[in-house]
Amino acid sequence: MLVSCTHLRQCNRRRGASNLSVNETTRETKDQANSEPRTERRKTVRVVRNKATRDIVPTLKIGGMETAILDREQTVTLMADAIAGRLPELQYPLFMTSNNGQVVSDYAKSGNVRSMFDQADVISADGQPMVAVSRLLSPTPLPERVATTDLFDDASQMLPEGTSYFMFGATAEEIEKAAAVVRQRYPRIRLLGYSHGYLDKQGQEALLQRLNELKPDVLWIGLGAPREQEFIIANIDRLKNVKVVKTSGGLFNFVSGKNKRAPQWMQDLGLEWLYRTFLEPRRLIMRYLVTNPHSLYLMLTRTKRN
Repeated sequence: MLVSCTHLRQCNRRRGASNLSVNETTRETKDQANSEPRTERRKTVRVVRNKATRDIVPTLKIGGMETAILDREQTVTLMADAIAGRLPELQYPLFMTSNNGQVVSDYAKSGNVRSMFDQADVISADGQPMVAVSRLLSPTPLPERVATTDLFDDASQMLPEGTSYFMFGATAEEIEKAAAVVRQRYPRIRLLGYSHGYLDKQGQEALLQRLNELKPDVLWIGLGAPREQEFIIANIDRLKNVKVVKTSGGLFNFVSGKNKRAPQWMQDLGLEWLYRTFLEPRRLIMRYLVTNPHSLYLMLTRTKRN
């Protein structure tokens, strides 16, 4: 059952966030050069839009990044409270994103990436190694991995009937397939529309106008990091008719069936990256050979309870 955010504030005062249950909580195109990403990259001052909402979300600094200590159900509850207007002093949209080993590494190396992720209202842990390290080092560890693919399924089943979505990202072929799957698999969700992710400046302008007219409850953006974060930050003041914006990476390719998830035992052991490398070795092997050791070092040395 989805509950009010006041339960989370009370629960946080009474005990550690690792003991939170869903009944006590509240509460995740290619970006073109002419979408002016350079203007956004020059903004180095952190903008805190929803401090009151952030203050009720328990966090753990893992690998140097503020990460929400919420499980998947609690994350959906947070989305539901945002949609219903139950979060304190919320400026729409609620900006939700995710981190993993790649993001932790990029966050440490790039001030631009760091600035973008610091502007998110909620960062969920989309990496099993992050959960494992938090259990090793923190008295209030992350309860579980919140993979966006799983969160999308949870949200589509748990959010109130009639909740509306808009999906933005992937190729024209894959987003069309994903939309067909969503309409067939989740009849309680109203899919208001979708767009591929390869929009020029004019196309992005038309998309923003369309979003403000449609007013979706949740906008799922799958452009890949950091392009999806760049798009949100550049346009967040023009998305006020959207309740929740959630970055989604390669979500739509999984929903459409183009990409397959790793077996559950590999997901549980934090080896989904190995499965993906096996499927796409030329694209991913060098990335993971460099990124995994660096991100593990950061998680072991820059993790602490707030």
